[in-house]
Amino acid sequence: MSRRKRGQDIHGWIALDKPLDMTSTQAVAAVRRLLGANKAGHAGTLDPLASGVLPIALGEATKTVPWLMEAEKGYQFTIAWGVSTASQDREGEVIARSDARPDPAAIAAALAGFVGEVQQVPPQFSAIKVDGERAYDIARAGETVTLQPRLVVLKMAQMLRADKDSVTLEIRCGKGFYVRALVRDLAAALGAEGHVADLRRTAVGQFTAESSCTLDALAESVHKGAASERLYPIETALADIPALAINGEDAFKLKQGRAVVLLPHIVEGLKGKFRPRVIAGQDASRAVVAFHDGLAIALGDVRAGAFQPHRVFQQF
Repeated sequence: MSRRKRGQDIHGWIALDKPLDMTSTQAVAAVRRLLGANKAGHAGTLDPLASGVLPIALGEATKTVPWLMEAEKGYQFTIAWGVSTASQDREGEVIARSDARPDPAAIAAALAGFVGEVQQVPPQFSAIKVDGERAYDIARAGETVTLQPRLVVLKMAQMLRADKDSVTLEIRCGKGFYVRALVRDLAAALGAEGHVADLRRTAVGQFTAESSCTLDALAESVHKGAASERLYPIETALADIPALAINGEDAFKLKQGRAVVLLPHIVEGLKGKFRPRVIAGQDASRAVVAFHDGLAIALGDVRAGAFQPHRVFQQF
């Protein structure tokens, strides 16, 4: 008996505006169910208490998830002063209280000290593994987790508005940055107590809040037979790496996983676009995406005058 497929082969990205009180896994399942997609995954967990941009990869786009995981992210969030919680958010157990209420000038001055490369200790309630266990599972069991500081990057931070009991900030950051850890450390620098009262992700790489859709909007598009209008191409996650145009013969070779020899002037032209980067622990400084007839054919490296495919996209 032949095995029935679970859904359609849909390839590309959906930029979902995830609602509050929904896990990222639930959001992926909802999108997959709406579209009847065969395969789906997400690029970067967004907590149930956070809303905003959750890029969801469908089909062959799942091969580019590690690239989008490395992308710059944007957040807007509100800090409520007076109370710190174990999880640094509004649902955590209260662990400290204070009457201190930092003024806007003090907040702005302290915030500036966190911009750039900084050593950040992840929150106790995080998905980091410690001896095979998730840190949040250990913390929920009432134990203290010892987490090592990590080098992270805060590229921009600004204050949007402030009143006596709260402040709303906007930031852009690199991979591995924790908003809740910033709130913890900022409150400590100000001699105050505070926690995240509201959190919204505004951007992940090329995907923004403006280009995202809600589940209701996606459902409406599906109902109208216009779901494809919500679908971004696979290469959206690869927008910041060099592109290589190839002919039909070379496209055929790449589909078979074979390397393609490049002319010297093409190699030289690509070299000027390379930059140091590590993706999923691998050197990706010479990464290139190959196109034929407007479709991404393969993702690979250019070395020794040839393009060697590492990920071949079966979207044809």
